[in-house]
Amino acid sequence: MAATKQSPKDIAALLATASCALTGGFSSVAQAGENWDVDSALMVYSESDSRVTAVEPVLELKRKFDSETALTLRAVGDTLTGASPNGATPSSEAQTFSRPSGNGTYETAPNSDPLDDTFRDTRGSFSINYNAPLGRDWAYSVGSYLSAEHDYQSLGANGTLSRYLNNKNTTLTLGLSAASDTISPEGGVPVGLSTVTTAKDTGDDSKTLTDVMFGVTQVINRNTLMQFNYGLSQSDGYHTDPYKFLSVIDDNAGANYGGNYKISGDNQYVYEKRPDSRLKQTLYWQTKYQLSNNDIIDLSYRYMWDDWGVTSHTLEGKYRFRFDNQYLEPQVRLYQQSAADFYQRYLTSSNYQSQDYASADYRLGDMTAYTLGLKYGYTFEDESEAYGKIALYHQESSGDEGFGKLKQQDLYPSMDAVMVTVGYRF
Repeated sequence: MAATKQSPKDIAALLATASCALTGGFSSVAQAGENWDVDSALMVYSESDSRVTAVEPVLELKRKFDSETALTLRAVGDTLTGASPNGATPSSEAQTFSRPSGNGTYETAPNSDPLDDTFRDTRGSFSINYNAPLGRDWAYSVGSYLSAEHDYQSLGANGTLSRYLNNKNTTLTLGLSAASDTISPEGGVPVGLSTVTTAKDTGDDSKTLTDVMFGVTQVINRNTLMQFNYGLSQSDGYHTDPYKFLSVIDDNAGANYGGNYKISGDNQYVYEKRPDSRLKQTLYWQTKYQLSNNDIIDLSYRYMWDDWGVTSHTLEGKYRFRFDNQYLEPQVRLYQQSAADFYQRYLTSSNYQSQDYASADYRLGDMTAYTLGLKYGYTFEDESEAYGKIALYHQESSGDEGFGKLKQQDLYPSMDAVMVTVGYRF
């Protein structure tokens, strides 16, 4: 939802130099003309403590038929390796877990966060989008995408309709999208809240998603652009992570109080279970301002709430220092999230059989995080551009600290990650 070609020149320049998204790696500039524009990037993401590492190449091709009509093709690949938290709590004793496929086991050392070291995945996605005007005061876009990995497939379509007002200084946009996902976990679909030794279902499961977005973009003056969005997202179907589970902790008085609950000498773990629907709502505000020296300030805020009890706040600021043929852009991003109603770091021997829903996935817990980034771009004489970015991410989680033996464990370890992006656009 950018200003059109008839907006003031400074606003057009402001939009043309807006920075890439944190994990997308693309410059938002597109070369005008009759030929294909190519934007290629490679992102490497690596978490601390030998956790997840991702390598993501991206290729975008854009053909402009005129100043307002374009066809965009985008291909993304992901390769993920490393170790991912399985949801269990650390323990003073070594813990042994079955691999998701059911073939073999892996072990976690005492007083260590249980990590599934079998985490491997390769994903490919492709999207196509076409945008064009509808007369003088309307525009539309239509698109579709396909994403596939060995245990998850997604197919979706989207479209937007925009109305220009006030000599195209105001843009109203309505967006709709729908997607259908198929989940095919290794070893089958587990029954939520059943013990991990219980046989899994052999079939697949599915989920549908419908998103609606309404936005207003306003040219305030020659140097300022402001945008407001409201989003509504409804998803129905299988939301549970089939590879996550929870520890059952012994809350009976005795020597094992706060330790792993055992039956016939075996630690008890149960698969997580999430509700089969989720309604999310978001409010988003963004302002871009161009200073007299052509530097650009970009500020945004996003508030999200849902019927799972999760709320989140995201505040982001960027400042682009512009030079003759290059720029430097530092970034700060702050994120705070409240826990889902059914988030529990563990279950106890007295309540694990009476739960409706439960998940120990840290992504659904109380969380604060910040990102510090720095991007550099250089424009050559032929107007092609090379750019690179490095971002440091730090995350802190919090919650119930446990009881008995469990209080000796770090239930909410912090996590650090580094993201490096390099790209070339021509």
